[in-house]
Amino acid sequence: EKQVFQLRAHMYQARSLFAADSSGLSDPFARVFFTSQSQCTEVLNETLCPTWDQLLVFDNVELYGEAHEMRDDPPIIVIEIYDQDTVGKADFMGRTFAKPVVKMSDEQYCPPRFPPQLEYYQIYRGNSTAGDLLAAFELLQIGPGGKSDLPPIDGPTDMDRGPILPVPLGIRPVLSKYRVEVIALEHQILMFSNWITPGLNMGTTMSLKSILPPFAPQDLPENELLHPPLNIRVVDCRAFGRYTLVGSHAVSSLRKFIYRPPDKKAQHWNMTG
Repeated sequence: EKQVFQLRAHMYQARSLFAADSSGLSDPFARVFFTSQSQCTEVLNETLCPTWDQLLVFDNVELYGEAHEMRDDPPIIVIEIYDQDTVGKADFMGRTFAKPVVKMSDEQYCPPRFPPQLEYYQIYRGNSTAGDLLAAFELLQIGPGGKSDLPPIDGPTDMDRGPILPVPLGIRPVLSKYRVEVIALEHQILMFSNWITPGLNMGTTMSLKSILPPFAPQDLPENELLHPPLNIRVVDCRAFGRYTLVGSHAVSSLRKFIYRPPDKKAQHWNMTG
C-alpha cells in the first residue's frame, strides 16, 4: 500500500566538527539522504561550528507499507557532513543517522509530538566521534486534500538568503544577545574561529594579561545547552603574511563563564527593604 509523505529536515547547527583544512578550520555543508532523494545545505566557510539554520523540504516521498508501520517505524535518515574544497571533490567529514517524527494525515499537528524539538545527533568518522548535529526531522503524510492540508511553514523570512528556507518558528531556539570577551595570558597571535556567524575571525598580537577587543554581539540560544563551543587557534606569523597553525583548543561549554547583570528591581528592593 503506497503512502505519500513530505519530509522536513530542520538543519540548525553542527558543533566540534573535524578540521579538514590546514588552517585548522573547514568549509562544511550537510547532505541529507532519505529513500531515493537527497539535498544539501549551503556551504559555510572557515568554521567548525556552522549554523546553517536551514529547512530542507523533500516533496512527494513515496513509501510502501501499512500506515501504522510507517508511523511506528519510519525509514532511517542518513546525514553526511562534507568539507567543500575549491579544487576537487568535497572531503567526507562524518556521518550520523536519525528517525523522523511521523504525522499521519488523520492526526493533529499539535503538542506534545509536534512541532518536533531540536536534538543532538552524534557524528561519527569511522569509529571515532567527529562532532554533533543539532537538527529535527518530521515526516508528514499527504492526505486526499494534497499538500494544502499540511501544516504551514511558520517563518521567519530572510530576503537576503533567497530561496533558502530558515528553520521555522517554534522549532528554532529562542535567541538572546551575548558579547564575548577574552583575556589572554600569553604573548601569541590568537585567531578565534567562527562559532556562530560565518566568516567571523579575529586576530591580534597580545601582551601579558591583555584583553582582546570584544566580539561583535552574538545571537545565541537562551538555552545554554545549545551554545556552540569557543574554538581557539594559535598560529605562527610567517613572512609575506602567511600563517602556520601551531595548535587549537575548544572550550566546549561557556556556561560557567556567563555573566548576567543583576536585576535592578531586586537591587532597589534590597536597598530600600
